[in-house]
Amino acid sequence: MARLGKRRPARARSGVSGLQGRQAPPAAPTVPRAVGDEAVIIERLAHDGRGVAHTAVGKTLFVDGALPGERLEVAVHRARKRFDEGHVRSLIEASPERVTPPCAHFARCGGCDLQHLALDAQRRHKVAVLLELLARQGIEPSPAPQLLAGAGEGYRRRARLGVKVDAEGGVHLGFRARHSHRLVDIGDCTVLVPSLSALLPPLHALVASLEAPRQVGHLELLESDQGVTLVVRQLRDHAGDRQRWLTFAGQHGLHLARRLGRESPALDWLTPAPTLTCRVPGAEGELVLGFAPGDFLQANARVNRQMIETALAWLGDVEGLALLDLFAGVGNFSLPLAAAGARVTAVEGNPAMVERLAGNARHNALEVEVRQADLGRVGAVADLLARGLPKVAVLDPPRDGAEVACRALVEQPVPRLLYVSCDPATLARDAARLVHGGFRLTRLAVADMFAHTSHLESMLLFEHPRTGRQPLGATPDG
Repeated sequence: MARLGKRRPARARSGVSGLQGRQAPPAAPTVPRAVGDEAVIIERLAHDGRGVAHTAVGKTLFVDGALPGERLEVAVHRARKRFDEGHVRSLIEASPERVTPPCAHFARCGGCDLQHLALDAQRRHKVAVLLELLARQGIEPSPAPQLLAGAGEGYRRRARLGVKVDAEGGVHLGFRARHSHRLVDIGDCTVLVPSLSALLPPLHALVASLEAPRQVGHLELLESDQGVTLVVRQLRDHAGDRQRWLTFAGQHGLHLARRLGRESPALDWLTPAPTLTCRVPGAEGELVLGFAPGDFLQANARVNRQMIETALAWLGDVEGLALLDLFAGVGNFSLPLAAAGARVTAVEGNPAMVERLAGNARHNALEVEVRQADLGRVGAVADLLARGLPKVAVLDPPRDGAEVACRALVEQPVPRLLYVSCDPATLARDAARLVHGGFRLTRLAVADMFAHTSHLESMLLFEHPRTGRQPLGATPDG
């Protein structure tokens, strides 16, 4: 995510006084070079999907686009003190799991970094990454991980496209190259849902026709029950271009809005503001979730449904049980669990999403206590637990994880705890705190939310024996 509203990190000291009226010379870029005269063999995949090898002198080498077991020549494009980074110069012996990437932009676009690896192998890699990170924390899960997955193409219902005008006046629309701010023009995208991918060529033509394309920062596309919504990040208003966007929206049947202004941009609907919704599974039939552009919404609808169904299956009969859902968003887990009979207290930090969560509960005729709280504050979770200890807790935090919440839950444990994670490293950290605090890991699933990428989502179910509830699958004697 962009660091919007964040303070820029401090720069390292240059060693040159600013009073001297000169700057330190820029570091010379690393010129790609071959690794010795011999080929290297890729030993394994790193967590981010790069191949790992070692040079003749034992230095670790990370290789973009390389797969385990492959023999190849490498060109180093960045030399570091402890390791080098490179890319494939020539492939001598390919892995049997190497496939032709389905996307023509694979070699340049930074969006899908594993399309050269067979889909089943990608998923085995993700399972292995999660197990390895847990093992580093001393956690050896006894249940075999479940795999939650859908199609490898046409699954993504949200996208953010960059817009850039180069020095020659050329207009570019697409995604960023890997490890770069450079935009790669994208004419189609194999992982976007078809309704979004089909808009890429006409969008590029429209942006190129604008009178002030430099005033467009990026475009957001999302698919909902109401069709496609386009949100234009407009830095400064331009009447002529505003009409061009409206004409385009009419031609393609789009809902159209702008985020207008450089500082604190406001959402400005140019077409009638729709009530955007998506559907999620409930205990008896589907539930409707309303959301707004900018709200958190899982990009892969099919895998999200599997995650909700898995949560309902793992937690079993929750009829009448007090359940605390932290980082609740607009109700992705809160509402299905409330529909299953749980007495849900749903907590979210974003005030606007809190309002939509409450509205979603009313729309679905569900009784959910909705609260706003800063879940990064040390006492916030403890205060929530002190109001009446729940029988079940659900955590679905952002990438930073739920360290503060896990500390509080170790002090005041609940019988069952479901942790949904979008970052395996922070998950492993938090899981270690829970396990060392007395929880047992009883269920584990890997969700392939973003096929063809190294991104990994997961679900873990913990139980606490001291709370008086017998672990799942235990016998009366055990």
